Amino acid sequence: MLFNSLEFALFFPTVCALYFGLPLRWRTPLLLVASCGFYMAFVPAYILILFVTILIDYFAGIYLERITGKGRLLLLWVSIIATCLVLFVFKYFYFFTHAFVDLAGFAGWKLTDPTLKILLPIGLSFHTFQSLSYVVEVYRGNQKAERGFVTYATYVMFFPQLVAGPIERPQNLLHQFHERHDFNYDNITAGTKRMAWGFFKKLVIADRLALYVNDVYTRPQAFNGLQLTIATVFFAYQIYCDFSGYSDIAIGTARILGFRLMENFQTPYYSASVSEFWRRWHISLSTWFRDYLYYPLGGNRVRRPRWMMNILITFGVSGLWHGANWTYVVWGLLNGVYLICGALTEGIRNQFFGLFGLNTSSQFRRGLRVATTFTLICAAWVIFRANRLSDAGYIFTHFWQNWNFGQIRTEQFLLRQMPVALAGILLLEFGHCLQPRLPRLERYTANVPTSLRWICYSALLLSVVLFGVYRKSQFIYFQF
Repeated sequence: MLFNSLEFALFFPTVCALYFGLPLRWRTPLLLVASCGFYMAFVPAYILILFVTILIDYFAGIYLERITGKGRLLLLWVSIIATCLVLFVFKYFYFFTHAFVDLAGFAGWKLTDPTLKILLPIGLSFHTFQSLSYVVEVYRGNQKAERGFVTYATYVMFFPQLVAGPIERPQNLLHQFHERHDFNYDNITAGTKRMAWGFFKKLVIADRLALYVNDVYTRPQAFNGLQLTIATVFFAYQIYCDFSGYSDIAIGTARILGFRLMENFQTPYYSASVSEFWRRWHISLSTWFRDYLYYPLGGNRVRRPRWMMNILITFGVSGLWHGANWTYVVWGLLNGVYLICGALTEGIRNQFFGLFGLNTSSQFRRGLRVATTFTLICAAWVIFRANRLSDAGYIFTHFWQNWNFGQIRTEQFLLRQMPVALAGILLLEFGHCLQPRLPRLERYTANVPTSLRWICYSALLLSVVLFGVYRKSQFIYFQF
């Protein structure tokens, strides 16, 4: 079920009414049933796949508390491999067998290309990682095994973040299903405002920009360098507004029910380095790879060549997590290269800026670094968004060719959609500028007359209704 659908507009108020009306002991079962219904609205049969991974890790958690000695490590690996095997079959089987056939062809062997291509269950990567984090935390002793199967299943399948995160840790979310959440006006208003902001990002900005981005990236050879550049910058905002918009709606939905989900984005395009960008973009995933892959590999506590390999492995796997396509793998490795180059050249860059008296606290220097980081991230987004590596290569080699401003002025999309898209982006950036001052603003707005506040809220909702794009488009990260 899509957040941006009529079905959800009927589903969520019904769930809220039942949740707050039922006794405490029936609320978690209700959330589990609601989450199953929410997921089955996509492909009903794939609910069985979720329950396979849930059963594996539920029992693994219990037995990890009972077993001592080397058997615990063996059980952990059996659980991890079994859970990942489900993900591999549905997401990567065709990719790797196709790659093996191609490799065999280079070696002179003729093998038949596999014809089996299984439809990927929506959100499989997200709830697989959430389930894995539970098992690892139980093994490390940071989380007690959940004995209630309904509670654990609800933790994995909690509908606000089931399909596209945030990828929660058990320490943050699991205990909340044992707590009482009463109807709370502050939660309702805060959650509703967060949802409205998410819908604004998705419907007004992301889906409108997608109209142009999809057209250009589907056939890049038909567009000039200026159009390719505009589409690439538009995609940077599209993917941010699409995914952070989903996170906002998920966090707001959970907040109305009384649950607190982790923040997933912190104005990432204001980052002054690629490493800072990855601390502020898709935080639940980047910290997952940091804690469960990068640190176990040795992190930065090893010699430099090994550290560089750890970075490339982590980002290569992260790229593959996003999809079974070489574009994602190359995108991930490119971000790893960015981080390595940034660390290796830090001393040289500090000396260079020092020649001009620009220390690390200089606003001009930070502004220059933010612009450079955004450019590097946009270059990486080209590979991420391209349908194939050859398309990405074409775009890179034609960015600066044939900047025909006259053609831009006659494009129907830009003439009709550009004003709304740019107005939405400006409002988005205005909101980002206010974000550090939000606690003070919230105290201030508490004293503003209720009628005036509701006028502002209504204006935001009205802008979504009037300027939103309604094509029942899925969120980008559903495919991952």
